Amino acid sequence: MDRRNLLPIGQFSQASGLSITALRHYDASGALVPAFVDPVSGYRYFRRDQVRTAQSIRALRQLDIPVEEVRRLLGGGEEELAAALRAHLRAAERRLEVQRSVVHSLLSRLTEGAGMTHRVTVRQGTAERILVRGATLDNSGLHAFLRAAYQEMYEVAGRGPLAFTGPAFVRFHGVCDDENETLVEACLPFWEDGAQPTGLPEGMTVRDLPESTLACTTVEGTAAAYPQILGAYDAVADWITDHGFSFAGPVRLVYRRWTGTPDHPDNHLEIAWPIDEPTGD
Repeated sequence: MDRRNLLPIGQFSQASGLSITALRHYDASGALVPAFVDPVSGYRYFRRDQVRTAQSIRALRQLDIPVEEVRRLLGGGEEELAAALRAHLRAAERRLEVQRSVVHSLLSRLTEGAGMTHRVTVRQGTAERILVRGATLDNSGLHAFLRAAYQEMYEVAGRGPLAFTGPAFVRFHGVCDDENETLVEACLPFWEDGAQPTGLPEGMTVRDLPESTLACTTVEGTAAAYPQILGAYDAVADWITDHGFSFAGPVRLVYRRWTGTPDHPDNHLEIAWPIDEPTGD
């Protein structure tokens, strides 16, 4: 074989910025296979035009993209790679936004306390009959699910037509963020003595919720958008534990005023957590 167009692994390492150990690893994974391997010595040689590929691998790995994903992306076209990079950038910006919000929230709690930022009150919730559509998901799919669920429920309600008895709300049965999935239920309350929904699509049900006592706080504008709204949930949870109450059901996100855009300044939401009487004396 003519080796004039080949670089031994040591020189290729210097040119690409990848260590010899890393080059052997990428060879084993199929991400960057040498052009020639000496059958006697086992020494690896790379084509000069593979330097650019190696540099791309180095950059992609610096973005914490897994090796298998790197191999797949480099095997596709430039458009696929560019789309993946843009998606990675959006995800990185979102993670940074979440981290920034968490840091600001922690700083506020240290300097002011959660109660200074979010005033918690108690109100009595009436018994309600609700249309329910549920799904198990994380925060990345939350907005799309809720938009589709409420559109479907309002179509069902319009056939009644149902008489609404309060604002729509969401029940979260656990933590719903970028790292955790939970059951999320879109809920639409309607008058139980009036028209009743018929011909419900699969996955949509009618449920009766009993009266409940709710610990509540409100958020508006950008404070009602994720991840800033997480501080409001924490404030209500802190208040419940500090006052000795028990958590009596899934927390609710009530749409007191909703524009349809998560970070709109006119949004007004309520965090409402069902509670039981204090467990102590």
